[in-house]
Amino acid sequence: MNKILIVILGPTGVGKTDISVDLAIRYSCGIISADSRQIYREMRIGTAVPDDNQLRSVNHYFIRSISVNDYYSSSIFERDVLKLLQELFLRINISLMTGGSGMYIDAVCNGTDDIPDVDPVVREKYIDLYNKEGINGLRIALRLLDPEHYARVDLKNYKRIIRALEICETAGRPYSTFLTKQKRERDFRIIKIGLTRPREELYQRINSRVDEMVGMGLENEARQLIGYRHLNALNSVGYKEFFDYFDGTLSKEKAIELIKRDSRRYAKRQMTWWAKDKEIVWFNPEQKSEIFSFIDDIVSSS
Repeated sequence: MNKILIVILGPTGVGKTDISVDLAIRYSCGIISADSRQIYREMRIGTAVPDDNQLRSVNHYFIRSISVNDYYSSSIFERDVLKLLQELFLRINISLMTGGSGMYIDAVCNGTDDIPDVDPVVREKYIDLYNKEGINGLRIALRLLDPEHYARVDLKNYKRIIRALEICETAGRPYSTFLTKQKRERDFRIIKIGLTRPREELYQRINSRVDEMVGMGLENEARQLIGYRHLNALNSVGYKEFFDYFDGTLSKEKAIELIKRDSRRYAKRQMTWWAKDKEIVWFNPEQKSEIFSFIDDIVSSS
């Protein structure tokens, strides 16, 4: 049988974890997490890490495996996952990856450009520039270093501008020269299963999950991490809103309301990311038997 990577993707709160655990048990494989926040060990409640029973039922990879102090990126994730898959495919020809981070999933499925690792000193330099001069200072620097990328980047997104600037300086050449977008060939077959629900149902699930997180102690978890708020890992829904509450600029009720709103907006952005990917076959998570049958047919014919 040919090697197969099953990818379960979808927006936050849609129900990926339950389906993925059932699939992993069905095919006797582990779960590779493609979640850019669940990878941080200090962030558990706010990132909706699988519960202890789910973690015990199957092997999970890239769950709470690095610190918020560690630099990580989609290109490093690609490298680490491909290395892991080489080992996993020696034991079984089926592997499973699940998550909602579009860049991480695309990195494994399509490859990333050969972008160098960034010097942490350079990153701090541009974070300091942003803190002192705001986003306009970043825009001016990018226009000088890489006018081509400046013309197409989202100039309202300071994180993307910083990313481009740090690559320019680390590599000594414009960031735009790395963006070739050439799809990499993989030696395994990829099956992409997308999970979706009607919008109102999804939004209700997101709202309920936020209430559950608050009940589990999200406020206390955020309070313990406030000293790391300057790190990119903590610029995340569920934490930044509570940081504003701790600062006194929001009431607790308003912070929770914004977490729900920002989570819904994130889900919308996730669906927009995948909208043009024709390789994804979409199901409602309630169609578990149809999902299993669809995958079984592909596996049996490979």
